[in-house]
Amino acid sequence: MKTKFPMYLNSPVTQFESFSLTTEPNGEEVEIDRDSIELPQLTRPSLPSSNGDGGIYLAQRGHSLAIQKSEELQKTLLAHRHERHLVILQDFPDPDALSSAWAYQLIAQQYDIKCEIIYAGTLSHQENIALVKLTTLPAQRWTMQTLKSKDLLSYQGFVLIDNQGTTSQLVPVIQQAGIPLVVLVDHHSLQGELKAEFVDVRPYVRATATIFTQYLQVGLLTLDSSINQHIKCATALMHGLRSDTNRLMQAQEEDFMAAAYLSKFYDAQLLNAILQANRSKRVMDVIERSLKNRIVQNNFSIAGVGYLRYDDRDAIPQAADFLVTEENVHTAVVYGIVHDEDDELEVVIGSLRTTKLTLDPDEFIKEAFGQDSTGRFFGGGRTGAGGFEIPMGFLSGGNENSAYARMKWEVFDSQIKQKLLKLVNPKDNPIQS
Repeated sequence: MKTKFPMYLNSPVTQFESFSLTTEPNGEEVEIDRDSIELPQLTRPSLPSSNGDGGIYLAQRGHSLAIQKSEELQKTLLAHRHERHLVILQDFPDPDALSSAWAYQLIAQQYDIKCEIIYAGTLSHQENIALVKLTTLPAQRWTMQTLKSKDLLSYQGFVLIDNQGTTSQLVPVIQQAGIPLVVLVDHHSLQGELKAEFVDVRPYVRATATIFTQYLQVGLLTLDSSINQHIKCATALMHGLRSDTNRLMQAQEEDFMAAAYLSKFYDAQLLNAILQANRSKRVMDVIERSLKNRIVQNNFSIAGVGYLRYDDRDAIPQAADFLVTEENVHTAVVYGIVHDEDDELEVVIGSLRTTKLTLDPDEFIKEAFGQDSTGRFFGGGRTGAGGFEIPMGFLSGGNENSAYARMKWEVFDSQIKQKLLKLVNPKDNPIQS
């Protein structure tokens, strides 16, 4: 089997590239002897005999799946040696996405695959900013303008981590450029049909960081506590796992086993510094607005917070986290209109948080807001949390006219409340309640 080694004359060098790409000067194909390549040795489990210990058996079965998926991923990476890929995160990446993408980058690096981790939105949550700064996590913000200046033909594939393309404005442009989807790893419910060479989607797993930690456990990358980069990545994974399991309170056996493995490598002092990051005044203002504007029905707290700058988008989930702690409230939904600096791009963004075990955020949001004209859902979720994004399209902008801006907000505010209250209390007239 032959693999082409394309030459990249102007490709930027990152701090993670300690290898050099070997190319033939005439651009001809080079024959690879795959039998001579040393690959990480994966640790195969031995299933226990039937002794009535179901817990051990389930743990081993989960380990077997990790082995199977790791072997599949290993073969995929081997087939793409010496390539250049884009790892695309959701527009507003969380610790789970950021840490998992970093782990993937380190794994792919062993196969001489150069990965650039990108997102289109911004980091506004104080813990996300601290995570990236304190660990020097290599994520880059690519706006749509940035994308236009890039030579997309220099990339042979793209990767989706902790999302399925529905929450990134970069994905449609990447697909239009004809770049194939190579790897998809996520723990959210399926959002639609996506064709990728390798797929590992496990909605029953609480965090994508758990999936990547399993890859590390079985040998796709051997963590070394003497390597500073490995310590920081393990710390990031621990933060991602902790974040998506509500400080491990919603963790399951696989998550605890992953956390136990990471405990041997992560820096507790560094993680504590990340978690101690302070909220900004603007975030506190949004939380105050959510308190002032909330309505409570049937133990649901629903609050619209008006217009927010793009950089303050992560104040919305933090407000939902706060509202759900109110007495006699099991579910909180907070939403607002998020706009960029030029007011040209506007989108309704909302977050849901729930402590009710029988409420599925993914089903609730999909039923409330439905799909767009292409069949994509406006939102989805996982255990205990969910989110939605609704583009405003033709109605974007024009906010220099305060009367128009106020009227536009009132219309969207009423429509969102109406859709939510139809599910919360379908017998009432949603507009009047």
